[in-house]
Amino acid sequence: MSHPVNPSPTTTGLERDTPRRASALEAEDGRSIGDLLSDVSGNLSTLMRQEIALAKAEARQSGTRAGKGVGMFVGAAVGGLLFLVFLSVSAWWGLGRFIGNEWSGLIVAGVWAVVAAALAMAGKKEFERIRGLQQTTETLSKIPNAVRGHEEENR
Repeated sequence: MSHPVNPSPTTTGLERDTPRRASALEAEDGRSIGDLLSDVSGNLSTLMRQEIALAKAEARQSGTRAGKGVGMFVGAAVGGLLFLVFLSVSAWWGLGRFIGNEWSGLIVAGVWAVVAAALAMAGKKEFERIRGLQQTTETLSKIPNAVRGHEEENR
């Protein structure tokens, strides 16, 4: 058998209609400081995981470009060496019939110096295309404002 609950004699109708005020240890939505700190911790963990994933992706892209540049330098070296060995001997002796072997050797060496310089410049240009971790740097610089609750300053 249930009994109707009577309001206490000191409670007035006005007090029941007044919204409950959050204590100093609660947020406006009623969550405790522990709940809020748990949310902040979880959000920071998620943010850091995302930043690490972005850094990995950018590092992978930069590594790929660096690998291409190194490959071009290696290719330039191997190509230059083989070219110098096989074609230089032929050119040296071919020109040597007309101007003497001493002068023909210098001319052939000069030609291959120009070729090697062109290949080295192509490899250098590929290295200049490496940009580093641009997006990671940009988004990491926004974290302090986000933690302070001033995300609008990041826009």
